[in-house]
Amino acid sequence: MTVRLICASHTPLMDHVEADPAIDAEVRSAFARLGDEVRAFDPELVIQFAPDHFKGFFYDMLPPFTVGIRAEAIGDYDIGSGSFDVPEALALDCIRALHADDVDVAMSYRMQADHGFAQLLVLLGGRIDAWPVLPIHVNCAGPPLPSIRQVQRLGTAVGHWAAGLGKRVLILGSGGLSHDPPIPNIATAPPPVAEMLIAGRNPPMEARRAREEANYETARKLARGEGVATPLAPDWDRAFMAQMAAGDFTTIAAMGEAELTRLAGCGGHEVRNWVAAYAAMAAAGPFTPRHILYHPIPQWNAGMGIAAAEPAT
Repeated sequence: MTVRLICASHTPLMDHVEADPAIDAEVRSAFARLGDEVRAFDPELVIQFAPDHFKGFFYDMLPPFTVGIRAEAIGDYDIGSGSFDVPEALALDCIRALHADDVDVAMSYRMQADHGFAQLLVLLGGRIDAWPVLPIHVNCAGPPLPSIRQVQRLGTAVGHWAAGLGKRVLILGSGGLSHDPPIPNIATAPPPVAEMLIAGRNPPMEARRAREEANYETARKLARGEGVATPLAPDWDRAFMAQMAAGDFTTIAAMGEAELTRLAGCGGHEVRNWVAAYAAMAAAGPFTPRHILYHPIPQWNAGMGIAAAEPAT
């Protein structure tokens, strides 16, 4: 049994809003090298903690955590499509193990997963079904959100389960770091927007493209120093990455929901997926962290961080 970890920011703007060419090339090269490493590792199971952006999960029923027993890629931003290769028996076994460990998770035989799940798999493997994957959704977009302590507990329980499989397991954490996409808050949204947040599944293509274009424009304005998006927070991002590498969950757990939003934007809450992934890695045994890269990229509205970890030797 060997467990490895990769955590990375995702940003659907990579192929739609031009950033500094040198930085763009560095980010893509880093993912390509990691993809080579993953293919050499040949994982028998990929466990992915990832968010949704009101594309597949809505307020009509929004659990803190959901394990996908079957899952489909929505294909938003033209990133990934089709069915994820979810091993159903393992997904059910994981759910039973989490329940036995007093960790509450929902289950879905029809999970719809957006770019938060699809992009990292595509960047590493070229497609969403390159490896068997267990998708675990962490609610990072629909307040009130699960606490960092809850997320850590989820990750720890998943890590204990993964360590007992006797398989080569890759743990992925997808999301963050600081970024502030135009995701409305139901508390202040006008009725039509609130209804979208409650039950907006399968929108017309025109509506989906309009949301995507709004995201592009938010990033363009951010890069020009305009608009209302919270600026990226590179100092906070780097500090958070260092905390995860050190196995320090206490610092981020001490931050309230409002404080994290103020510092890192509404998308900053996606760091919960890093917390879950690192907690799972720590539960599987001692690990050696590896910093891959970090760049604040306003054109992509992303504090772009990539990190990895292997078992300590």
